[in-house]
Amino acid sequence: MRMIRFEKIQLLSIDIETLWDFCSNPANLPLITPPDLCFTLTSPVPERMHPGMIATYTVAPFGKIRVKWVTEITHVVHPFIFVDEQRFGPYRFWHHQHHFKSLENLISSNSPLD
Repeated sequence: MRMIRFEKIQLLSIDIETLWDFCSNPANLPLITPPDLCFTLTSPVPERMHPGMIATYTVAPFGKIRVKWVTEITHVVHPFIFVDEQRFGPYRFWHHQHHFKSLENLISSNSPLD
């Protein structure tokens, strides 16, 4: 089986707690999922994700054909990481890690990011 790894880094002008509050609320998933996936929550979700949380959706990852998708939150380390894994859906394997870190102490005054 060939595995594809996709990695994306985003720098945001926001503190880590505010970012965590937004990203750890499963109701915000439709807001941060690319629109071309036609992502729709189909199950009720709590205000905060937690290990063992199951959510169901429909997505259209391959054009306009909508498919059911079930994921489980397997790891949560506030405010640094959460992991979701597919339990049923369109992919052979889905292990999705979200890492958050504050860069305010890592950027020097000579950084091009200043």
